[in-house]
Amino acid sequence: MADPYRIATFAAPLSRDGPGLLLRDIQRGDDPQLTAIQGIITLHTPDVLVLTDFDYDLDGLALAAFAATLGPDYPYRFALQPNAGLSTGFDLDGNGRLGDERDAHGYGRFAGDGGMAILSRFPILETQVTDLSATLWKDVPGATLPQVAGAAFPSAAAQDILRVSSTGHWIVPLALPDGAALSLLVFSATPPVFDGPEDMNGLRNRDELRFWQAVLDGNFGAVPPGFVITGNANLDPKGGAGYTDAMAAFLRHPSLQDPLPDKNTADWPEDGPGNLRVSYVLPSADWTVIDAGVFWPKPDEPERALIGEDGLSAGPHRLVWVDISR
Repeated sequence: MADPYRIATFAAPLSRDGPGLLLRDIQRGDDPQLTAIQGIITLHTPDVLVLTDFDYDLDGLALAAFAATLGPDYPYRFALQPNAGLSTGFDLDGNGRLGDERDAHGYGRFAGDGGMAILSRFPILETQVTDLSATLWKDVPGATLPQVAGAAFPSAAAQDILRVSSTGHWIVPLALPDGAALSLLVFSATPPVFDGPEDMNGLRNRDELRFWQAVLDGNFGAVPPGFVITGNANLDPKGGAGYTDAMAAFLRHPSLQDPLPDKNTADWPEDGPGNLRVSYVLPSADWTVIDAGVFWPKPDEPERALIGEDGLSAGPHRLVWVDISR
């Protein structure tokens, strides 16, 4: 058996209030939250890391600067412009104003706000990447689009152009040293809250997950062998807001393995959502799972210093990792 590969995802809070501010904070080197995030990543030494709340810039300056803080371990980096902050030209939240954060294809204070990024020890085959992020919501098989009083919300015209991906859906192949195929199926879904009686975010969150199911079922071309679905689904299979049954059903898909059943991955205050499972690393069935875990140190463990006494020094989300091999 070949040496295992560690695949990890981390919804670390690496977005800021405006473009360029993340790069500024990385270059200053004095942000305690960034220090905690970097320490957690370094502790786990993933071979491939998917970040699901990382501000995008066209030249990849912030991502390159962040990778440099982790040493020479991640020579390969990848990001695409997310749907977050990408203008639709419609009043999607129905508040009578255009250009708000919620009027973009995905919630965003600016173009690129809270995107996704990949850091890898292995070459990323960028010319073979499949970007499904422009897929329209209405084109997802079985999609349920929001309505109010039987009419399309906010309008039929808006639904004709609205993408299902609030951030993105990517298929990113990597060249592993042993020649085995590995494709990352990466996404970050909208939280199923912060909407109205039309349940726009709840329905969209569910259909962002259903989109991957449609991909696995061959509706958008052949699925590459040796894949791993990873990212922030913002959906727990048992509790919290949203269509939990959709998450539970997805985890039972015959082409997937679930190495961490019943493991929470986020720690919100008890007067909020509480502890939930929202981030996932799900290898395809043709991988052998060697080990898996969620970084959630106990109060008496030395690693606890990385997340602080309140557990929030690096944000409410925990790094999730899975070791796989052939």
